[in-house]
Amino acid sequence: MTSLRRLGATDLHIAPLVLGGNVFGWTADQDASFAVLDAFVAGGGTMIDTADVYSAWVPGHQGGESETMIGNWLKSSGKRGDVLIATKVGMLPGEGGEKLAPARIAAACDASLRRLGVDTIDLYFAHQDDDAVAQEDALAAFGKLIDAGKIRALGASNFHAKRLKSANDAAKAHGLPHYHVLQPEYNLVSRQKFEGELQDYCVVNNIGVVPYYGLASGFLTGKYRSADDLGQSVRGGRMGELLDSKADVLAAMDAVAAETGASLAQIALAWLAAQPGVTAPIASATSIKQVEDLLGAIALELSDDQLERLSMAGA
Repeated sequence: MTSLRRLGATDLHIAPLVLGGNVFGWTADQDASFAVLDAFVAGGGTMIDTADVYSAWVPGHQGGESETMIGNWLKSSGKRGDVLIATKVGMLPGEGGEKLAPARIAAACDASLRRLGVDTIDLYFAHQDDDAVAQEDALAAFGKLIDAGKIRALGASNFHAKRLKSANDAAKAHGLPHYHVLQPEYNLVSRQKFEGELQDYCVVNNIGVVPYYGLASGFLTGKYRSADDLGQSVRGGRMGELLDSKADVLAAMDAVAAETGASLAQIALAWLAAQPGVTAPIASATSIKQVEDLLGAIALELSDDQLERLSMAGA
C-alpha cells in the first residue's frame, strides 16, 4: 500500500509521484495512454496532472487533447474514484479572453470538465501568472468555481515568490480562496527557480509543491551521455549545454545507482520527493515499462549522505 502525503493545506492526499499528462494524445496514442494510466493506478499512483493547453503546440492540435484522452480513459476504465485530476487554465486563449481573465477562467473550467467527463476538478491551477488581471479578481473567479462544486482546491504554476505571496495576501484580505499548491520547474539541474525565497515561502505557509520537469526532459535518466546521443529525440538539441555543465550530476547519480540498484530516473524523483516543501514530483511516461520504472521512485528512500552528494553535485 502506497503511503500517501497530504498536499499542503488541502484535503487531498496523494502518492509521492504524480503522472504528467502532457504526452497523452501527442506522443502517446490511445492504446499507449490507456496502458500507462492503467499501470500507474495499478502501481499505487493517485494523481494525474494535465492542462487545457496540452497539446496545442503540435501542428493540427488545438489544445484539450490530453484532457480528452484522460476523459475517455476515465469513462472506459471506470476508475474516476481511484484518481485525483489536476488541470490548468491560463495558457490556452479562448472563450472569455486570455490567461486569467475571470470570464476565461469560468469558460475554460467548463470546457475542461466537459473534456474530462467529470463533475469536479480536484486541483485547478492558474497555469501562469497574469499581471494584467487584479489578483483578487482572478481569485474571486476561482472562488465561484469552488462554491459551485466545480473545483476542490486551487494551485498556482510558474509563479514567482513575490506574486504568490501577494496573491495569498489578497486572498486573506478579501476572504477569497488561497493558492494551496505550487507547480514550479524544479529538478537536480534546474534549481534556481524554486530554491530560496519561493521554497521558503512554501515551507512556512504549508503550500504543497508538485514540481514539473522532474527528469529535466530526459537528461536525468542518463539518456544523453555524449554528443552522439543528442539526436535521439526532438529534445536532444537542448542537452548539449547540460552535458557540458552538469556531467558531475550524472556521475553522482551513477554512484548512488551503484549503491542502491535504482535507476537514474528513480533517483532523480526520489531526490525531489525528499526536498523541503515537495509533496510529489511530476513525471510523464509513454509506455508501461517507463511508468513502472517511475513508480519505483515511490519506494526508494535515499540516505542523508546520498541526498547530500546529489545536492552538492547539482549546486
